Amino acid sequence: MGLFFYPRGGSVRVAGYLSRALRAIGWRVTVACGSLGAPGVLGNAESMFGVDVVPARYDHAVARWARGEDPMDAPFPMHPSYEARAEVPDRAFPWVSPAQGERMALAWAALLAQSDAMTRAGVLHLHHLTPVHDAVRLAFPEVPVVTHLHGTELKMLDAISRSEPEIAGPYADWWVARMRASARRAAATIAISPHDRDEAVRLLGIDRETVHFVPNGVDTNRFMPYRPSAEERQAHWLRWLVNDPQGWDEATSKPGSIRYTEAEVLDAFFDASTGEPRPVLMYVGRFLAFKRVPLLVRAYARARERMSVPAPLVIWGGFPGEWEGEHAHTVVARERIDGVFFDGWRDHDQLPLGLSCADCFVAPSTNEPFGLVYLEAMACALPVIGTLSGGPPSFINTTPTEPDGWLVPPDDEEALAGAMVTAIDDPARRTQYGINANRHARDNYSWRGVASQVVDLYNSHKPKAIRHAG
Repeated sequence: MGLFFYPRGGSVRVAGYLSRALRAIGWRVTVACGSLGAPGVLGNAESMFGVDVVPARYDHAVARWARGEDPMDAPFPMHPSYEARAEVPDRAFPWVSPAQGERMALAWAALLAQSDAMTRAGVLHLHHLTPVHDAVRLAFPEVPVVTHLHGTELKMLDAISRSEPEIAGPYADWWVARMRASARRAAATIAISPHDRDEAVRLLGIDRETVHFVPNGVDTNRFMPYRPSAEERQAHWLRWLVNDPQGWDEATSKPGSIRYTEAEVLDAFFDASTGEPRPVLMYVGRFLAFKRVPLLVRAYARARERMSVPAPLVIWGGFPGEWEGEHAHTVVARERIDGVFFDGWRDHDQLPLGLSCADCFVAPSTNEPFGLVYLEAMACALPVIGTLSGGPPSFINTTPTEPDGWLVPPDDEEALAGAMVTAIDDPARRTQYGINANRHARDNYSWRGVASQVVDLYNSHKPKAIRHAG
């Protein structure tokens, strides 16, 4: 497998789970992945995967950026981004020159050619559309490629097609042509939702018959129903929000710059007269524009006024220093919204427990490519609130007699607020929806099942070469 970016978003989780599931059914898997930082820290590829890793180290490129130099000109260049953000080392693709793009491909080709495991590969499964495609064309021109789209590349291509000013950089057309050429060379393409399959055909100009819908899966051994006691909930929320705060503000971007007192947490999360936990709404994810986190906190402010119980909203995530548009914490502070708690970016291993300490998952993303964390919440028996766009409608409320959440129109603040009020004020419905959600996730979205679909795809395209690899 090849993954251009260092670990920080959902696609790396998918690559990790899928690679381990493939290994469990007999495949030898090596992952070439971007990496940043020492082992054990956020962004380090070797700490992320449980399989053989070929790390593409971006540390020198980031150090070059810190000195005011261009990280794209480093000996091993920094990867660009699909999002346009200021004052970051990974500027958006449309501002990276063709010469720099060519150098990235050459650097990756040299790295891959040095790996004995990569040179023996029978299939190259490349996540996203990136210069890694050009690298494997140079290093291994005869090996079939399966492209795995995760949606962010499609969002960038769509924004370029609509001439959105924040992404229409001077080299946009070059990158569009490059990505389309890479997509057309692939033996097959994986799209993670029916919506993204349509978008891939529209934006990349590829044959629909070569694009296969394969959903993401969920680790049902890690994400499962668990209801901590009131005492356990209290200990966990105090640890995450008071004793080890990781929330960060716009001014500093430093984990721990947002912190709360014990009194603030106990007052918000527990009934003062009974000591019983209040229901908790939770968002998990990055602070990208399409995630609509500022919209979420504003809708929550509306909902809080109408809730029978003042349920807190926990914002779990936001990679340190990374956000687009308004920073949700700045919105909360400026508009004096009560009841919102920023937990920060934590290790994925802590997420099952975090979800178990919550009662409803809410994420109002517009055209979310898939939404792995929705499935993870469902597997933990949480009902989910999403929007009628992108990937979530392909797996939420798909059985009319067994609803597992609420889907509202995208960018509809009032509808979102209404769904949150209903989720909090109707505990019986909330519980039943959570039971339905768990059953749906467990029965239909195991990673072993997803891996089997991927193997079928491998074998249906270049049978002799690919079957030999397995």
